[in-house]
Amino acid sequence: MAEEPSSDAAPVAPHESKAPVAPEAAGAAPPPAHGTDCACGDCPASTRAALRRAETALAELRDTLAAGDGIPPALAHSPEAAGQWISDELTEAAREVEARTLACARFRLAALADRTLLVLWAGVALLLLGQVVTALFGAAGWTLARTTALLAAGVLAGLLTLAGRAHRERGGLLAPLIGEDNRLSTSRAVAVGWLALAGYAVLMLAGTLAGTGDRAAREALLDGLTPASSGGLLAAVAVACAVTVWVRHTVATRVRGFRMQKVRASAPHPADLLTDDGGRGSFADVQYLLVNAAALVLVGVRLARAPEAAPNLPWGVALLVVVSALTYLAAKYTEGARPVIQSVVRVREPGTVVAPIRQGDELEIRGSGFVPPGAESAHRLADTVVRIGGLTVPVPLVPTRGGYAAPNDARLVVRVPAEVEPGPVEVRVITAAGTESGRYRVTVAD
Repeated sequence: MAEEPSSDAAPVAPHESKAPVAPEAAGAAPPPAHGTDCACGDCPASTRAALRRAETALAELRDTLAAGDGIPPALAHSPEAAGQWISDELTEAAREVEARTLACARFRLAALADRTLLVLWAGVALLLLGQVVTALFGAAGWTLARTTALLAAGVLAGLLTLAGRAHRERGGLLAPLIGEDNRLSTSRAVAVGWLALAGYAVLMLAGTLAGTGDRAAREALLDGLTPASSGGLLAAVAVACAVTVWVRHTVATRVRGFRMQKVRASAPHPADLLTDDGGRGSFADVQYLLVNAAALVLVGVRLARAPEAAPNLPWGVALLVVVSALTYLAAKYTEGARPVIQSVVRVREPGTVVAPIRQGDELEIRGSGFVPPGAESAHRLADTVVRIGGLTVPVPLVPTRGGYAAPNDARLVVRVPAEVEPGPVEVRVITAAGTESGRYRVTVAD
């Protein structure tokens, strides 16, 4: 914490503040709020500005080095040293971008939590407006069902608000939807949607049951809650919850068994619900989300049309939900793979003779899965390494204008260290996800 201001202390910038002093005791006004040009590094505006500066610096450095400029003259005579220096400079700049991204992510999650609560209460307000309008212009007027609908919405929104405020720094209401890879989970979102609708329906029916004086009406309401009457809804909720548990178990098992690669994201994004880890649209996720969203809308409409009875999902639509869930499960079970080395060859410069692999030679490793989905950023690419014998060799970053030529998903180029002993050695690739490929044996000549 900064020291108390003194008469000979350096002037304090408008966005900074010294140790907190009560205005009544010091006779001074409270420190001003953070402005848009704040550079304190501990507010949303400053972290976003720092992130933009770091991204711009990385892009300029990458394009400059890709054009062959900015390389120290002392390294120009050695392509190996120049390439390593370029890779180190880009790696350092990329890690600065990642650090700024993580600093910005915590403010973004808190802001997203606040917006989610705002949307939640906006939905309650729209429900109130709709109930008032339909009561004024409808023939039935204000009914017990309208009262219970509003009370159930208020109770559910209040409980969710308390939970969201308790986990504001982790996304509020979105915290349960964020998976272990720091992405929004499609399966969790669908399960939460079904559970929220089912809980709302139960609260409504509980209020209706408490306010109904007619014994026959109460018995009819209870009869509607039996499995025979609400089997479709129960099946949809059970399938959504089972899919969530199964997907979590399968992904964890495949990752631990080196059959799937998972790279942790810097921050969750709403697009995660519809895309794979690499940000590309996923058919399995899209169809699963759309089918369940349509089924949820159908159940919600039936609940609005007959609020005095438990809403049910027609068995035809319930079977459609099951088919969509099976498609989603099959896709999750088969997606992803470990890195595979198909061949390792010596890089031969034009004009040189064919020769065996020796210390100092460049090796071209061909295969697939060297850059897992979600590892396309520079700081993730820099984590790719090759193990040659007992030595770990980092794969250098090779910049191009607007991107990176290496490492790429199907080809890696590394140099055989001078410390490698002649004879048979094993080559293995370790990706940014920490997954190791199978062993490929080559012979280093003496």
